[in-house]
Amino acid sequence: MSEKKDPPYFMYFPGNYRWSAAFINMLSAAPYGGSEIGELHKIGTKLKGKSADDDEAWFTAVTEVADGVRAYAEQFASKNYQVSAAHAYQRAANYYHMAERFRTPKDARALDVFQRGIDCFREFIKHTDYQIEIVEVPYEDGSLPGYFVHAQNSKREKNPCIVYFDGLDVTKEIQFMRGVPDLVKRGFSVLIMDGPGTGEAIRLRQKYLRYDYEVAGSACIDYLETRADVNVDKIGIVAISLGGYYAPRCAAKDTRYKACIAWGAQWDYYQTWKGRIEAQFKTSLSVPGHHINWILGVDTLEQSLEVLKPFTLDGVMQEMTCPFLLVHGAEDEQIPLADAQKQFDACGSKDKTFRVYTAEEGGSQHCQRDYLTLVVADMWNWFEEKLMRN
Repeated sequence: MSEKKDPPYFMYFPGNYRWSAAFINMLSAAPYGGSEIGELHKIGTKLKGKSADDDEAWFTAVTEVADGVRAYAEQFASKNYQVSAAHAYQRAANYYHMAERFRTPKDARALDVFQRGIDCFREFIKHTDYQIEIVEVPYEDGSLPGYFVHAQNSKREKNPCIVYFDGLDVTKEIQFMRGVPDLVKRGFSVLIMDGPGTGEAIRLRQKYLRYDYEVAGSACIDYLETRADVNVDKIGIVAISLGGYYAPRCAAKDTRYKACIAWGAQWDYYQTWKGRIEAQFKTSLSVPGHHINWILGVDTLEQSLEVLKPFTLDGVMQEMTCPFLLVHGAEDEQIPLADAQKQFDACGSKDKTFRVYTAEEGGSQHCQRDYLTLVVADMWNWFEEKLMRN
């Protein structure tokens, strides 16, 4: 009988992929102001010995720590300590949204905690020296919520801009803490969005996930074209995790995008979920399995599979003409490297790059959660090369 080997990467909760992934997502946000090790240790201590299926314990532990951090923020703000308040509000926002992510269907308690996250991020906006606008992007019969983060260190009247979509289970508030501070320091403005099926768009507006994501992607460019401070000839797009489907689809269908990064590969999302369902969700998942029904607006897994059938990039990647960067982890347990290779091979762009991160160098997990600063440096260097230096 062969001895079971430990995974070649860090797991805070050994044997519990989902909790470990979420914990590392919080931990890796530290360089961008999203977490503090002492606060995370409080969460870990509260969860010690808890069952991997006890998502109520996760919800309670992370929410309690978020409440404590928010209390610090309010104390600092009451004494007009702007910098301290901004830091604490930002971390609290991250924790609230990470607390709520496993709780589906979204009951009143979940939505209350989610709203606390939004409220804390908006307090962060008030106290920080980042210039951030709360924006609404016109979309079909309503709008999609976003943040426009202004470029720093730039004397241009019109700055290049990156549209930044999320994934299956991320929010625009969490996304800010995944590299946006470094991107704006380079002179890029960033439009961070909750697209259909994610964040505020689904929780508070019932905007469900759709296969033709370019509708949302093109709406963002339409909005950016109304702004006098954006260079509309220098607009790029990046999206994370399932965003590896969103961003390429948007860039392939709308040539106004001049550069595209898929932060994590996708290929055939129907087949991905078909495999997960057949395995009875005994596989590496970042969310509970029934999450897919909720974001698609259906009641059963059979209905989800039917809706997911057109979620494929075969026939879409071939249409892409702008520069394309695909980044993927060699040890990604959610999306196999073989799918990443299919996506890259199918890309029609003459300027395309495939970057695979190994366990030895770090960044081998899903969307490089285990070495966020490395992948952010590589991606933003690439955007700088394609949209500023060319």
